Amino acid sequence: MILLSRMAVLLSHTQTQMQEKTDRLSQTAIKLGLTPNTAKTQVIKIHAKTINPILMNNTALEEVEAFTYLGSIVDTTGGTDADIKNRINKARVVFNMLRKIWSSKNISINTKMRIFNSSVKQVMLYGSETWRTTKHTTHRLQSFTNTCLRRILHIWWRAKVSNVDLWKRTSQEPIDLQIRKRKWSWIGHTLRKPATNIT
Repeated sequence: MILLSRMAVLLSHTQTQMQEKTDRLSQTAIKLGLTPNTAKTQVIKIHAKTINPILMNNTALEEVEAFTYLGSIVDTTGGTDADIKNRINKARVVFNMLRKIWSSKNISINTKMRIFNSSVKQVMLYGSETWRTTKHTTHRLQSFTNTCLRRILHIWWRAKVSNVDLWKRTSQEPIDLQIRKRKWSWIGHTLRKPATNIT
């Protein structure tokens, strides 16, 4: 269960824990001279069995199906499908904005790939360290990437160029491997923090 407000995000495993945390948040805010805005505070329940509302100052908080937090979509399924779809759409917008670069004959493939990796791919894989990937979602990410690479190289759908050959020509790795590397890097970064760190 997640509670989101302009002030904080609270995570809990049970309804009781969430209500206790919400009460403490409200009480602490009032002591500091702040007034929690119940209209701007939302609750999302992931795989929750209870239908009881979370109350703040005797007001039932709005329950939502999804919201965006730090650029990532959190929804009631607890999965990452909606977030991955959103990242692909954002990456598509960036790719289309750079259309003139991809079609330019004065820019080398090497430079185009550096731009692609630093802009389009970074947007697409933002937050992938915490994704729960499936074959379906990985396939969607790879398909979008392959389409972009073929457009950069001006390879049309009739040309019989395998994906493996496409990756070799553009010095790319499969998306699932890139995500795995990012996850290991993130885990290593987290484990190097002191034991007292909340991460």
